Amino acid sequence: MSTLTTTSAASTASSLAALGRHGLAGLRVLLLLTVLLGLAYPLAMTGVAQVAFPWQANGSLVTATGERTTDRAQAVGSALVGQAFTGDEWFHPRPSVAGNGYDTRASGGSNLGPLNPDLAATVRERQAQVAAEDGVDPSQVPADAVTASFSGLDPDISPAYAAIQVERVAAARGLEPAAVQRLVDEHTSGRPLGVLGEPRVNVLALNIAIRQLG
Repeated sequence: MSTLTTTSAASTASSLAALGRHGLAGLRVLLLLTVLLGLAYPLAMTGVAQVAFPWQANGSLVTATGERTTDRAQAVGSALVGQAFTGDEWFHPRPSVAGNGYDTRASGGSNLGPLNPDLAATVRERQAQVAAEDGVDPSQVPADAVTASFSGLDPDISPAYAAIQVERVAAARGLEPAAVQRLVDEHTSGRPLGVLGEPRVNVLALNIAIRQLG
């Protein structure tokens, strides 16, 4: 009986020692991976980004003259984040339900399905408003003029939505519609890689250009 007890105690001590060794090994691996993946890797990627892609790494900021900048004090916005523009003299972005509109702290969509009656009513209201603002038939109002993006921060509109705003902006600024349309064409980007997405117009860049024109 004494021999069995001694053997059992020795086995328990051996198991505890093995458990301790495995625990320490696991802790060392955890600390090593924390340093490598939680500190070294992010710092290395941040350094590479700041050297190779400083504009993109700092938020794709632009100045009032349309120049790229990494200085937040000089920036009027980001090429990647939409913002609200009101008044006939500006091209308007698509609707946003992020907070009170284009709130980067409340990015998100309405989460309403296409058959939701509240969404359908909102779309009809927006369609009537855009048609009245731009002097077009409601059937000419494109989808992006009446629907918010999933993020609520989409910086782009379709060329079709930009086109129906040309006459309004030109009249408000005393410009020739043809000159305004040329700016729209110049600020229209094609499909990435020629096949992805749809052609788009960056609203901030276009409005900066339209202000410089007149």
